[in-house]
Amino acid sequence: MAKIQVTILCLLACLTASAQRYEKVPFGDFNQWAVRYITESKVIGGQEKIVYMLGPTDTIRGNVPYSYKNTIWSSSNVFAKVVGVVKTSTNVTPDDGPTGKCAKLVSQMVSCKVAGIINVKVMAAGSIYWGQTQEPVSAISNPYAVMTWGIPFFKRPKALVFNYKAKIPNTGKLIRSTTFRATEFDGYDPAEVVLILQNRWEDEDGNIHAKRVGTAMCQVERSTSDWIIDCRLPVIYGDARKHKDYKPYMDLITGYKNMYAFNSKGKKKPILEEGWADSDCPVTHAILWFASGSCGAFIGALDNVLWVDEVRLEY
Repeated sequence: MAKIQVTILCLLACLTASAQRYEKVPFGDFNQWAVRYITESKVIGGQEKIVYMLGPTDTIRGNVPYSYKNTIWSSSNVFAKVVGVVKTSTNVTPDDGPTGKCAKLVSQMVSCKVAGIINVKVMAAGSIYWGQTQEPVSAISNPYAVMTWGIPFFKRPKALVFNYKAKIPNTGKLIRSTTFRATEFDGYDPAEVVLILQNRWEDEDGNIHAKRVGTAMCQVERSTSDWIIDCRLPVIYGDARKHKDYKPYMDLITGYKNMYAFNSKGKKKPILEEGWADSDCPVTHAILWFASGSCGAFIGALDNVLWVDEVRLEY
């Protein structure tokens, strides 16, 4: 009898494993990167800098916008041209992972001296996300507005699965820095992982509306001693506030964190996430991002690092 019970349990385990289907996210193994060589303006030194893009292996030389022809990923790495001055920012780079390359996201101060005199500093978290960044970036007053967030998506995954490692110093201090002024204050800045499934539509005036269909989010609050393999974030369908695992950071995205997309007329509009959809509502778009910080633009904790690898969706 005991042997029969063990055999039944083994069969059930096999059936459960076979019922789980993992779909690899394009370029989610982080083994392919495009390498861009961009020359900054002479007024800030005129150096040639390397800007990495997650997508098909390529080498791109010259101060030209990235095309996004064959990738769904963008990042906080940018080619900017503000009042005629070309500047780059790179806080996402390939690194060695458990089985190959991974993505390394770093929170750091991006700085440059204009004509050797004016010192410009901006606090920035490293992030990768599904979407595009409009290049060259010509203004930094609202960084979310230069990004196109999300991709068309119609599936209903059970969970987001990935590997990660983290260094979160958690000194209790945050920095707010926008161009010429930096201030320090008390606070906490965990890294974050976010998968949002939306049902979007457009009104007659071209405004983009959305309801939240699915939510999978977590914040990485502590450093890890090694890689966490197969971290699984279940997708909560419907109103996440009614779920036992709901956290305030899972709420609808509004206000200063508003995301943007192009409407059918080619105009950039904020995505107005107006409410929670029913759990069986069709999905039209997905937003996925990983970031070394969660405080928003120009605010964060220095030296947070999040390594990410093997991003998959479970069905």
